[in-house]
Amino acid sequence: MQERYLVLKNGSTYEGIGFGSKKVVHGELVFSTGMTGYQESMTDASYDGQMLVFTYPLIGNYGVNRDDMESLHPSVAAIVVNEIARLVGNWRSNMTLTQYAELEDLPGISQIDTRALTQELRDEGSMEAVIVDDLKPETIKAAFDQPLEIKSASTSSVYQAPNTGLRVALIDFGLKDSILRSLAQRNLNVTVFPSTSTAEEILASHPDGILLSNGPGDPKELEYVLPVIRQLEEQLPILGICLGHQLFALANGANTYKMKFGHRGFNHAIAEAGKEQTYFTSQNHGYAVDAKSIPSTDLEITQTEINDGTVEGVRLKNRPAFSVQYHPDASPGPHDAEYVFDDFVKAMQDNQKAGI
Repeated sequence: MQERYLVLKNGSTYEGIGFGSKKVVHGELVFSTGMTGYQESMTDASYDGQMLVFTYPLIGNYGVNRDDMESLHPSVAAIVVNEIARLVGNWRSNMTLTQYAELEDLPGISQIDTRALTQELRDEGSMEAVIVDDLKPETIKAAFDQPLEIKSASTSSVYQAPNTGLRVALIDFGLKDSILRSLAQRNLNVTVFPSTSTAEEILASHPDGILLSNGPGDPKELEYVLPVIRQLEEQLPILGICLGHQLFALANGANTYKMKFGHRGFNHAIAEAGKEQTYFTSQNHGYAVDAKSIPSTDLEITQTEINDGTVEGVRLKNRPAFSVQYHPDASPGPHDAEYVFDDFVKAMQDNQKAGI
């Protein structure tokens, strides 16, 4: 039991008990409102370099297993919890969350007043923070002086997830494994490409459609891919997810902006434009598409977030290309939006029939 301190950029300090790795860590502090799915969140590349606060008070009660990972290793820089479970009650569990944090050299801090911390982040916005062993000014300064970096989460080489159906070229910006599982359920034959791939390299695989994956960071730092998206959408149906949604919007003339504290959790409600239908969705993003920038483009808004009106879906008016801000794969849930993959399959089938 080691006392550690969470220190925010604005000077706020929270005292807690460390677990997992004892290293000093510096990252952007964000919160997730999900009641379950801590394992999926920790391994979601969209959280790369961020320190994740879980608002649900007890974390780790069903342990960690091999099957629910979104990637091989944690993407978060650290986790912050109110209480970490001492006992595990799930037959699928292979280890406790504390054991997992130790195995993966992942810093954690518990016994934090996460309600007060979340309220502070809502009021002041996501901000940089550090986890340190003492409150000496030189210790805190050295921790904040550590580089705050978001690594490229893309694969470095092309690989396949073969199947018997339509061919999908997936451009990887920080792919979640649950996306591949959702595509496999629809028998889609997937080839995964690095984010730096050219349109010619992608088209050489003779795909029936293009999927732009989720991933971490500011979409404007990936402007090199925008001409590739524009070239691909002239020939094939496109589906963008999360970061892929933002890049799709940028490629078609819209703008994006950094949100105050973002959307992270599994309970975000969205509304379908022009319909009474609503859905609960899984979300993890700190950037969003600017609704005011849409009217000057060939895009139209298809879905919005009920609470704050954030753009949750767009599509091209003249092409079978669309995107969503949320995660339709939604591991561990909810599964309201799985139909998005079916819409993508239908777009590819219709495109084949049309001979475009």
